[in-house]
Amino acid sequence: MSDNLLQVRGLSASYGPIQALHDVSLDVPRGSIVALLGSNGAGKSTTLNAISRLIEPSAGDIRFDGEPIRRLHSDDIVRRGLVQVPEGRQVFKDMSVRENLELGAYVRSSRSEVAEDIDRVCTTFPRLRERAEQRATTLSGGEQQMLAIARALMSRPRMILLDEPSMGLSPLLVEQIFETIQRLNREQGLTILLVEQDVRLALKASNYAYILENGEVSLHGPSGQLLNDPAVRRAYLGM
Repeated sequence: MSDNLLQVRGLSASYGPIQALHDVSLDVPRGSIVALLGSNGAGKSTTLNAISRLIEPSAGDIRFDGEPIRRLHSDDIVRRGLVQVPEGRQVFKDMSVRENLELGAYVRSSRSEVAEDIDRVCTTFPRLRERAEQRATTLSGGEQQMLAIARALMSRPRMILLDEPSMGLSPLLVEQIFETIQRLNREQGLTILLVEQDVRLALKASNYAYILENGEVSLHGPSGQLLNDPAVRRAYLGM
């Protein structure tokens, strides 16, 4: 059994005539947090969307736990244990918090286990327990981000693809979200591929990182090493 839960090789994808990804390869070891970094338009979200089959790759091989998934439908990928938390906190705003969580468990059949897991994720995110019967549209941005992550956890994933969790949040809420992400990884062994605009924050939270430029991997290595790399510091940290 490979140490890598996710393996991507030679991934390419296009939007019409515009090629967004060029031969992207990356590995995500079991139980790790791997960051995918780069400027706006570098191809970070496109990579996640291609892995989870929200868009169709034009080339490449994607393996999850050693099995090819590139040609599977998105719901089948979720059933394998790989779930994406999309950019922009795409919760169902006219549904209650509880209904959003129940929808996150649509691939599961045991209602008693689903009820137990609602209790479990509400322990992780206590604000969701307080807001359980409120419509998601009434939640703050930070609470909606908590709900989006909690909804993903309701499928009992082995790995989540987390797209820009800090977007639009205050520094205090960003800190709380990242503390929770690291705790899920540390305490539950959840494997995470993280797309994040805040390069410093992502490198501090992750074990390994890939930097994309114009749809290609330009640099990769242990996160601590990249955090101290002069080229990374000049390009992304303003130092």
